[in-house]
Amino acid sequence: MGHIYNNKEIELILNRFKNNKVFIAAFLTACYTGMRTGEVFALTWDDIDLDNRIIKISKTVYAKDKEENGRWYLGTTKTIGSQRDVYICDTLYNILLDYKNTQDNYKKQYAKKYKRYVLEEVKNKYGKLVEYKIEENSARRNKVDMIFTRKDGTYYGTDIVKYPFKIIHHELGIKCRFYDLRGSFATISLRNGCEIKDIAEVLGHKRIETTEKYYISSTNDDKENVINKLEQSIGINSD
Repeated sequence: MGHIYNNKEIELILNRFKNNKVFIAAFLTACYTGMRTGEVFALTWDDIDLDNRIIKISKTVYAKDKEENGRWYLGTTKTIGSQRDVYICDTLYNILLDYKNTQDNYKKQYAKKYKRYVLEEVKNKYGKLVEYKIEENSARRNKVDMIFTRKDGTYYGTDIVKYPFKIIHHELGIKCRFYDLRGSFATISLRNGCEIKDIAEVLGHKRIETTEKYYISSTNDDKENVINKLEQSIGINSD
């Protein structure tokens, strides 16, 4: 079990990076949806339906060819069951809308210098499509609109949060990972009374046992709370 973020830690992180809109948008997307790291940074604006407040999760991003420029690839999610739609809450809606407007302004500001990308099909020896390579290309056709990029549109995949997390570790003293937001989502949701089967569905788990085993953490306070709630339910007067 990884680190479970508490409210104070999240507040410290958001305050420290309040001027880094791309980090805030990515961090809160994971915080409010429980998405895997690769799923968050694989998102394109075509996956975000702000009108209906839905995120469509169907792919993940991963790195290959570390010495090569343009080493990021898109593949399908971990399992077929991981392909899912996730609701966008009010807070995340406002964050994404503001970030999209900011990114649109950067596109106008950088104009032709703004980095553009396309998806290049990668097939196996049998001719079957296995993944897509994210390639920088100024062509207007088949372009892909990656969400989490630098101001000039440069796409760094999951690397874009590496430096912020060094600051989180060394300056804020919080020993955590971006991926820990997933476990935090599950644990906090359960503590707030959500059904574990619903949490598993949002996380993209076919079996609730996976959610229980790897993503739900309990503290002594949680265990004490269980006993106190039981005592209240039974309601025996010991006087």
